[in-house]
Parts: sequence; C-alpha cells; structure tokens
Amino acid sequence: MKVYGIKSCGSVKKALNFLKSHEIVFEFIDFKVTPVDEVKIKEWLENVSMERLLNTKGTTYRTLKLKEMNLNDEQKIEWMAKANNLIKRPVIEYDGGIEVGFDEALYSSVFL
Repeated sequence: MKVYGIKSCGSVKKALNFLKSHEIVFEFIDFKVTPVDEVKIKEWLENVSMERLLNTKGTTYRTLKLKEMNLNDEQKIEWMAKANNLIKRPVIEYDGGIEVGFDEALYSSVFL
C-alpha cells in the first residue's frame, strides 16, 4: 500500500493515523519530496474520476485561477503534475484499487 500526500495536510494526517492505529503497513510518498508526474496521474485517472482527483476547493486552484481558464482534462493533468497541491489528498494505492481523500467509514470497510 502506498499513501501519497503532504505531511502537513489534515486529511493526510487523519489517514496516516487511521492506518497506523490499525497496524496497516504502508509506504508514505510526500509530494513535496517526490512529486508525481503526468504518467502517475493518468494511471490514477483510470480508476478515479477527474472530479475526485482534482482539488478544486484548495488555495492553489483559486490562486492559479484555473477555473477561469476552462481547462480540458489534458491541461488539468499537466497542471496537477506541475503543482501536486492540486491533487486531492491523500491518494492511497492498494491491491484493490485507489481511494482519494479521507473517509473513516470507507477506510473501515475497505482496509479492515
């Protein structure tokens, strides 16, 4: 299992605490240390929608004024690769697929 995110993110902290408290083994990949590229983002998009992956509520999205640009999906992928802060966090890769964001009930049903 791989968990992608940023250590200081509240949702990531909750996810990591959940996994640790249930003794689930995982590898943490920090976007600030090891950014993901377009190839990885496209791989995720095979399993989750653009709406689930792109963080349109974050400061980065608003600061860059991406809504006003009316980007197509390819351009959104380019922006997420340039600024990993645009990716909703955490992204968890596991045997059964991919989960985006923190949802304790979902984690309980999927990971326990």
